[in-house]
Amino acid sequence: MFKKFKEKLVGKKILVTGGAGFIGSNLCEVLLSLGAIVTCLDNFATGHKHNIEPFFENENFKLIEGDIRDLAICHRACDGQDFVLHQAALGSVPRSINDPITTNDVNVGGFLNMLVAARDANVNRFIYAASSSTYGDSEALPKVEDVIGKPLSPYAITKYVNELYAENFFKTYGLNTIGLRYFNVFGRRQDPNGAYAAVIPLFVKQFMKHESPVINGDGTFSRDFTYIDNVVQMNLLCLTTENDFALNQIYNTAVGDRTTLIQLCEVIKKHLATYDKTISEIAITHGFNRKGDIPHSLASVEKANEMLFYLPSHSLDEGIKATVKWYFFNKNNN
Repeated sequence: MFKKFKEKLVGKKILVTGGAGFIGSNLCEVLLSLGAIVTCLDNFATGHKHNIEPFFENENFKLIEGDIRDLAICHRACDGQDFVLHQAALGSVPRSINDPITTNDVNVGGFLNMLVAARDANVNRFIYAASSSTYGDSEALPKVEDVIGKPLSPYAITKYVNELYAENFFKTYGLNTIGLRYFNVFGRRQDPNGAYAAVIPLFVKQFMKHESPVINGDGTFSRDFTYIDNVVQMNLLCLTTENDFALNQIYNTAVGDRTTLIQLCEVIKKHLATYDKTISEIAITHGFNRKGDIPHSLASVEKANEMLFYLPSHSLDEGIKATVKWYFFNKNNN
């Protein structure tokens, strides 16, 4: 699926911040398979060494253990790089509500450090993880890149500030940037554990333990759940595009379809029942709505299609099927 990118990426030096995390480790894996020379910068605050251990014997892989809040580390990591894929951040709306200061320090201060280091290293292109949370209280559906509302959480504020800084660094210093507004990404290596686990790996883990997952609210809230391979594709398209007009833009990174939480549970149960039939009988329970959550999210991917020729490779059903299989056969590692 990704082989078409090899000719343009072989031998390219690419820094992946947060490379030991869920999305970052998938990017490292694919980039190495395409012949890129990959440096991973991670402090393992939310990432895991076991995500990248398979790459340690690859001569094209290098790990720098460090924090993006340390400008000297950022300069060291960016030195000599052709591209930066900036994935490092503290995610989670609830985490940001509980601890807005640390979220801001990492997501804003760390982001600014990375922009400065990339600028000073004359990096060709700085591609970063933005967020669908930037749409805030805008009720318009589908979400289009140039129509946003007011942020509903400290996390959303930090991701919007990232976009403002990136635009400013292009206009002020000529650093080419691209922001990818990720929509509810899921897939292999996503951590199902911890207080801030995302909904899909959490539900999969609970079903596999024959536990009843708790849906926030009545289950009618909907999201544009996006499988990891769609996200990898978008990053590769941004790395390799030769369309100058595609640079210094923001793109939704999604499928362009929405699924309610109740529907999501049914899809997960359906695919898990392939391995354990009793899971299909597990009931779900309901809790309170979370602070900072928006009722519905649906992306338009028209801009990404027109500018980058992006076409999602996986629907929700296809992505859940692949994800469930991965968790089932890697359950001892989660």
